[in-house]
Amino acid sequence: MDAIEKELLSRKEEIQKELELLFKANMKITDWDVPEADDTKAANILLDIMQEKIDALRTDVAEGKFKNY
Repeated sequence: MDAIEKELLSRKEEIQKELELLFKANMKITDWDVPEADDTKAANILLDIMQEKIDALRTDVAEGKFKNY
């Protein structure tokens, strides 16, 4: 395992927790803004939005946009 893997794995739980907090915060905001919202539908839309950005970031990485970040 190289240094990058060790570093990121050491922060894996923190990174995942931050992503979960982002998700939960947006679910809560949706409930405040639309009290009658279908939470399952909202969760799936939110996951789609997050996945869209993850996919865009993967494309950016593949295109070398983070080579000298």
